[in-house]
Amino acid sequence: MLGAVLLVIFLFFASQPILNNLQKEHKWLKAGLLNQMYWYHMFFGLVYWTYAQVNRSDSVVYFWSHKFYRNWFDAFEPGTLFIEWINYPFAKWMGFNYDMMMFFSTWVGFWGFVYFYCFMKENLRFNPKFEGWDAITIFMFLPNMHFWTASLGKGAYIFTGLALLTYGLSWPGKRVFQMVLGGFICYMIRPHILFAVLIGMGVGFILGREKVPAYQKYLVALAGIGMSIFVYEDLLNFLGYDPNNVLQSFEEETALNAQRLQAAGSAVDMMNYSLPMKLFTFWFRPLFIDSPNAIGLAVSMENALYIYMFSKIFKKSFIDYMRIAPAMVKMSAVVFISISISMTFVMSNLGIIIRQKSQIMYYMLFVIVAFMDWEKTNRIKKRASIYNRIVEEERRKRELAEAAT
Repeated sequence: MLGAVLLVIFLFFASQPILNNLQKEHKWLKAGLLNQMYWYHMFFGLVYWTYAQVNRSDSVVYFWSHKFYRNWFDAFEPGTLFIEWINYPFAKWMGFNYDMMMFFSTWVGFWGFVYFYCFMKENLRFNPKFEGWDAITIFMFLPNMHFWTASLGKGAYIFTGLALLTYGLSWPGKRVFQMVLGGFICYMIRPHILFAVLIGMGVGFILGREKVPAYQKYLVALAGIGMSIFVYEDLLNFLGYDPNNVLQSFEEETALNAQRLQAAGSAVDMMNYSLPMKLFTFWFRPLFIDSPNAIGLAVSMENALYIYMFSKIFKKSFIDYMRIAPAMVKMSAVVFISISISMTFVMSNLGIIIRQKSQIMYYMLFVIVAFMDWEKTNRIKKRASIYNRIVEEERRKRELAEAAT
């Protein structure tokens, strides 16, 4: 464990130059807050490490996998093997033990929070408040989000890959490195999620309110169609579907996955649920009445917050907003909805649901706070308009009074 402690300290100081560069780019960024987030996330790394000592964890399998490969690139394949490919040089060549590899992966997960924080902050005009507290800061410290992104496994890496990709897409011409690295990580771990993000980007870019020349929008649409055709067969093979009979193989794979997840414990019989009920289960359960354990109770508190935040968009004005929303808002909405719907057909275990939804919940929260930001902007504009009208009326009265005298 001493090696892990020294590694955590080393990674803290190694992170400072990156954080300083981000602070130079974003003057509003507080390095102190991100340093607090670092130690907070490392605490959850310790929590997960403790949890893994007494519970079955895939992290053990990922770590010891290096003993079964003759060379590094034997594991260079999309999916689970990619985590083993990442683990190999650290465990095989650098002598990292299990504890060190766990906290190194925790450090990787930390960057997901950094870049999601930057993405949200730079795309909002105001700081939305929750009972007087900065809402974005609260979102960045939700315990469940940190717990499932603080260990050696797909959760930490896909989360950070999504954050890098999303942050890069906010300014593609200036952030090619983040966009390419994030896209690479997403593709190697979950190609279908990268596919959803790219589709969302295309939809957002075409339908966003930004003034973009028509030919550029058509180029994006054609590029999206071309990429879809190019990766279609490989994507279906990765997901285990027969490209020649997608519907039947999808139904068979869905039923098989549901049986596997139900057998894993904490089962929820979602096979006969309607789509709205499936989505509600995926987004907001477990609640306090069906929490399977102590972790479930903690997650229920977060789910209550999600329900509260989600209630903010049940307004007619939300539809009006989405019609004129910026590209990144529409992209986030498409990514969140598309991935949620696809996951509801294979998720039927609360434990798996809790873990998987942590990858995409920030997209939903971003759409909601962007809507709140738009509402606040409109209120300020309305007050300014009323004030200007009053000032104008007073001016006219003075002019009439002066003319009368």
